[in-house]
Amino acid sequence: MTALLDHLESPPTTMISPAQRLRATMAAVRLSFTWLGTKKSLTPEQKAQAAAPFDADEASLTAAKKLLDTRHAAYRAVTAVRGKIGSHWRSLTIPFPEPGVRLIRQDKVETFADQMAEFKADLDDAVANLDRHFAELKDSAAERLGQLFDSADYPHSLAGLFDVAWDFPNVEPPDYLTQFSPALYEQERARVTARFEEAVRLAETAFLDEFSKLVAHLCERLTGDGHETKVFRDSAVNNLSEFFERFRSLNVGSSKQLEALVAQAQRAVRGFEAQSLRDSKDLRQRVATQLSRVQSSLDGMMIDRPRRRILRPVSAQGET
Repeated sequence: MTALLDHLESPPTTMISPAQRLRATMAAVRLSFTWLGTKKSLTPEQKAQAAAPFDADEASLTAAKKLLDTRHAAYRAVTAVRGKIGSHWRSLTIPFPEPGVRLIRQDKVETFADQMAEFKADLDDAVANLDRHFAELKDSAAERLGQLFDSADYPHSLAGLFDVAWDFPNVEPPDYLTQFSPALYEQERARVTARFEEAVRLAETAFLDEFSKLVAHLCERLTGDGHETKVFRDSAVNNLSEFFERFRSLNVGSSKQLEALVAQAQRAVRGFEAQSLRDSKDLRQRVATQLSRVQSSLDGMMIDRPRRRILRPVSAQGET
C-alpha cells in the first residue's frame, strides 16, 4: 500500500473557510438516468381476481407483474453499465444538498466528461444487444405471465428507453438579479452559502461513515477468535487504499481530527499487502491493534452525528 497521505495538500494558511474553498475549486455535476420500468401494477379487475382465492379485499392488496426477466444476461449487462456509471460519478465527487447533484473538482471536469461519453457508448451497445433479445424476453414473459400478459405493455423497440445524461448546472445566484432586485440577490447568495456549508458537513459525514466501515471491516478480518484466523479478501486492504486516495483528492479540510485518523490508519497499513497480513500472525495483531485505536476514535466522532441522504432522480418509463 503506497503512502498516499504523505503528499496531502495542506489547506492555504489564509482565513478561507472549507465552504469557500469548495465554491472556488469545485463544480456542480448532475447525473440522471432514463430507465424502462420492468414492473406494472395489475388492473383493478386483475387484483380482484388475485384476491378472490384469499377472500381478501382487492383495495387492500398491492400487486404488480414483472414485465421482463431481469436475470437475463443481456439485461444484466445493461444494469452493470449503469452501476459502473454511478460508481464512477460518486468516486470523483462529494455530496451537495440538491437532488441528483454532487460536486467535482474543476480540474477533473474534462476527464469526467470524456469518461462519461465512453460509458454512454457502452450503455448504448448494451441496450442494442438487449433489443436483439427483446422478442425472446417478451415470449418468455408471455409464458410466465399467462393471462396477465398484454403485448400493449411493451414498446416496439428499446431504443431511447435506457439512457444516461450529465450536465454541470450553475448553483451560484444569477448575476442579473443585481439589476432587478439587489435584495433578492443577497437572499440567493445567502442561500447558496448555506448550501455549500451543508455540503461541507455532508462530505465530512460521508468520509467518516465510509472510513469507519472500512476500518471496522478490516479489523474484524484481522482479528481471529483465538482458534482460527478469519479469511479476508484483498479488497479489505485495497478498498482502504482507494479511500486514502479519494480522501486526499476530495478532502475539504473541515476536520483536522478526521485527517489525523486517516493518516494514522495509513501508517498502520503502509507497505503491507493482503497476503503478507495473511501470512504473519504477529503482523496481523500489530496492525489490528493500531486500527482498533483508530476505530475507537471514529466511534466517538460518530456519536449523535446527523445523517442526510441525497437521492438521485431517475426518469423511469413504462412503469405505472
